[in-house]
Amino acid sequence: MAGAGMAALGSWVPHQRWGREAVFLGFHQGLSTLLARKLEWTPRWVPACRPKSSVSFLSRPDLSNLACKKLKGKSPGIIFIPGYISNMNGTKALAIGEFCKSLGHAYIRFDYSGVGNSDGNLQECTVGKWRKDVLSIIDDLAEGPQILVGSSLGRWLMLHAAITRPQKVIALVGIATAVDDLVTQFNQLPVEVKKEIEMKGVWTMPSKYSEKGVFDIQYSFIKEAEHHCLLHSPIPVNCPVRLLHGMKDDIIPWHTSIQVADRVVSKDVDVILRKHSDHRMKE
Repeated sequence: MAGAGMAALGSWVPHQRWGREAVFLGFHQGLSTLLARKLEWTPRWVPACRPKSSVSFLSRPDLSNLACKKLKGKSPGIIFIPGYISNMNGTKALAIGEFCKSLGHAYIRFDYSGVGNSDGNLQECTVGKWRKDVLSIIDDLAEGPQILVGSSLGRWLMLHAAITRPQKVIALVGIATAVDDLVTQFNQLPVEVKKEIEMKGVWTMPSKYSEKGVFDIQYSFIKEAEHHCLLHSPIPVNCPVRLLHGMKDDIIPWHTSIQVADRVVSKDVDVILRKHSDHRMKE
């Protein structure tokens, strides 16, 4: 899953410790197993972050400070990029952390600006601002080559990071890829509904993954996201890419991962479909 000649995470990890779960051919199986365990771990503090109530922060002079957790270890490092309004304490983030800890690999998880413990106002956040968050983590916190693991919206941001930092981002793993999805869904709405959303300034989208049962998405967020769409042309990502998607995903259709695989210029791309998995793939 990394490097010019990398074909799988199993190329670098000690298989004897995790057996078949550590081999990338079965990486999605190992990941699913770890997600079900929901194990906790205690990361080490890092010099780039300042401690505050058991949470570390990456300080940025002109941008919101980002809540982060860093586990030191060998290269390549792993960075988890969460989904829309998800934080670094989700099931997948913790499970992947435990996976990396057991294999001795460096690992970083963080909260976007305005989300979780990070500074900032969620109402003012955009795809562009969160893209800068990801780049800050890569530039100012991560050391050496990195594998990015993105969930849902995080997969969209991960592609942007791979395009912008090709020397440092050496492989991608996407979970329920949501590239361009908010813009696509909005554009598919009836004209009168889109006009109503524009007037109100907010799109109230039903979601079973929200405690309120809906996501209130700012109209400005959607319009700004249009500037970051990728599926309209070839995506200049040349590193190995693995896309996992549940076929029972009722939020992002699994066909989106097929579209991404088709658009990415890399020759080393696999799409792994889980027949009975939903959007979160928590099983």
